[in-house]
Amino acid sequence: MSGFRGSRRELGQPAAVSAIRAHVILLNEFEIFLGRADMLVKDAQREVRTVYIGGFWGQLVSSAIWLASAALATWATPQAGIVELVVCGFFIFPITQLLLRLTGRPSSLSRENPLGKLAMQIAFTLPISMLLLVPVTEFHLNLFYPALMILVGAHYLPFTFLYGMRIFLPLSAILAGGGVLIALCFSRAFSLGGWIGGLTLFFFAWIGRVSVQST
Repeated sequence: MSGFRGSRRELGQPAAVSAIRAHVILLNEFEIFLGRADMLVKDAQREVRTVYIGGFWGQLVSSAIWLASAALATWATPQAGIVELVVCGFFIFPITQLLLRLTGRPSSLSRENPLGKLAMQIAFTLPISMLLLVPVTEFHLNLFYPALMILVGAHYLPFTFLYGMRIFLPLSAILAGGGVLIALCFSRAFSLGGWIGGLTLFFFAWIGRVSVQST
């Protein structure tokens, strides 16, 4: 009987060792997979930065639209500034694409880039979230720019991962925080948020361009 038990131990040991080895091999393969995935993400982010120049043209076009809207709101009527910003905002992406092509640069990511779909999804978040501006402006017209600053600030937050650039963190914080501050403390001036939002986008457009060119 003892010999039988001993033989069972001897037979069980190789099976246990094989199971451990298989587990170790599986973990190693999983680590290798994660490492490759991490490199793929970095390569994809690098292409996004390179193609869109750190978001330069998109932010520059956005800043021009914001500043034109603020000018209309200041020297014409608030309604004119709102209409200009909402209508022209839908043309930011096609104008950005046109400017990229005019400068002789590629205007889209490669098909192999896994971040292309993420970029498209992020692009649609702002037009959808802008529906919130309807009840906000009906409640208080002067909250239009501060509310839009908050929405745009939140919109830029995932750009931190999309581009692999931390510069979008302070951009997001300044826009969102500035919108809250203006809404709470300076809401009597209708166009103030338009000027601040436009200037913020203008300066960060150049900061992003310089940071990409220096790497």
